[in-house]
Amino acid sequence: MTAIHMTANRLTAAALVAAATITFAAPAAAETLFKVITVKDEIVIGLNDAELKELGGDAGGIAKAIAAKGSLTVWQYAVTQKEGERMVAPRAKVGLLANASLRVEPYKQPFKVLPHE
Repeated sequence: MTAIHMTANRLTAAALVAAATITFAAPAAAETLFKVITVKDEIVIGLNDAELKELGGDAGGIAKAIAAKGSLTVWQYAVTQKEGERMVAPRAKVGLLANASLRVEPYKQPFKVLPHE
């Protein structure tokens, strides 16, 4: 083998080793959006996978948690625009009260959803 081939092989081997040692950041927990309808208005809230699981996994579980606990602190979400792209992002932490919440339902929309803290 010539020196050029040996150098090329070493560079290829080095590139493979470097590629094998690159670590990727774990993806953020997925956010699931829900619309909470009250007597006066409606808001969209977002729960990550762990929060959703803790509250029963669906809209019914969230409604039961609000009723059982009397109140629930969650992130309110709203549509925003960043670098020309529309997305749904956390707006503020809000408290939901059992006596004001009438219905919780899944909320679907076409934009990318950003995770909350």
